[in-house]
Amino acid sequence: MSSTLIIIVVLVVVAITVLVIYNSIIGRKNQVEYAFGGIEVMLKKRYDLIPNLVKTVQGYATHERELLEKITTLRTQALKGNLSNDEKVELNNQMSGTLGQIMVAVESYPELKANENFLHLQSSLNEVEEQISASRRAYNAAVNDFNNSIEMFPGSVMAGMMNFKRKKGFEISNTERQNVNVNFE
Repeated sequence: MSSTLIIIVVLVVVAITVLVIYNSIIGRKNQVEYAFGGIEVMLKKRYDLIPNLVKTVQGYATHERELLEKITTLRTQALKGNLSNDEKVELNNQMSGTLGQIMVAVESYPELKANENFLHLQSSLNEVEEQISASRRAYNAAVNDFNNSIEMFPGSVMAGMMNFKRKKGFEISNTERQNVNVNFE
């Protein structure tokens, strides 16, 4: 009778351990999805500012037509929906680089830099970019926790049975890593 009791206790301990590991992994997966949702909210704010920015800059920066068309195309792609999270990450990286190029190009247009609408848009865009940056950090932290939980033993066993794969975090693109060239001539 005591061997039966030991077997029951061991099975209960194993069942509780499996349940705790399972719930931990699911909780971390849900945290990644929640953090990505926060990024999407900030990106939507950015997408809403872009038409106003393009319209304001177009009147002054006629030579920057290619950049303005590129940012408009990226915005259209982003708003289509049905993109995977990895595709959204890549599109967001491209958009960040293009917005940076527009802001550098604006330096050549002193009358635009003094335009009140542009200054307000630039301020709003800077605020949104800071919020996106904070959301990216929260997302990357959640991704790191999730990836650790599915790669470390014993979670790796459970994650393998559940077919969970590593998630990709936001990374800085090569163009964003380079210093901005601003001429003060």
